[in-house]
Amino acid sequence: MITTRNRILDLRRTCRALQQLNPPPLEVLITMDGCTAGVVEAVKGELPEARLFVNAIDRGSVASRDRMMREARGDLVLALDDDSYPEQLDCIARIAQLFEQRPQLAVLHFPQRTDEYPETLAQTHFGSEHLTRSFANSGAVLRRSTYLQLPGFESRFFHMYEEPDYGLQCVAAGYDVLFSPVVTIRHHYSGQARNEIRIHRRHARNELWSTLMRCPFPFAIGIAAWRVLSQLRYACKRGWSWVIREPAWWWQAVAGIPCCLRKRRPVSWASYKRWLALP
Repeated sequence: MITTRNRILDLRRTCRALQQLNPPPLEVLITMDGCTAGVVEAVKGELPEARLFVNAIDRGSVASRDRMMREARGDLVLALDDDSYPEQLDCIARIAQLFEQRPQLAVLHFPQRTDEYPETLAQTHFGSEHLTRSFANSGAVLRRSTYLQLPGFESRFFHMYEEPDYGLQCVAAGYDVLFSPVVTIRHHYSGQARNEIRIHRRHARNELWSTLMRCPFPFAIGIAAWRVLSQLRYACKRGWSWVIREPAWWWQAVAGIPCCLRKRRPVSWASYKRWLALP
């Protein structure tokens, strides 16, 4: 499953890579999220075999991925960005074997060779398999049957932080989130439509909302304060221009508190601590 917004060149490259996989995927799901009419028509013409979902108004990558998870026909769903794809042509067979061996595996994610970190482009060793508390939707496989048992991605997040929030849900329910170098992802990491301050604000806001929805009281109060201060420390490291704009996400977060409380499904404190302790 792939979400995209007007990055047709990146999407073309990714789809060309997916067409070479052997065995091929059961289906390719693409959400055109707030794309212009010309891009939508181009993708329809060039990728007639793909299942396309068109959001006339931008609903965000989180809601788009949640819909595709629920619409998918297969039980194993490979999440990609429009600028990322697996490097191994037999990746589907490798992935299926791991899930068959580990019935408690909910999410399998992989190392990425990415232009964001140029040193990874020539890297050959990415470490050993280990459990984690999060993953990146630019290169991860989710077990759909497990996803449907849990709240899943929180659509209100729009962009950012759905992965650690879902990782917490999995760990608390007794499922595994596993990093494995059995497959590597080539992530070209397009700079188009990326704004660092906006990304920071969304990440900080959604992190706080996740705390309010998942962390049990009274611990949620202390964890929420710690989250806010941690994000403020990060803004301080980036400079005064970031600090003076930090209150913008505070007001967004406060406005969403009633919704968070309505959706609140806290896990046990033991589960929350176990999740925090994971890398």
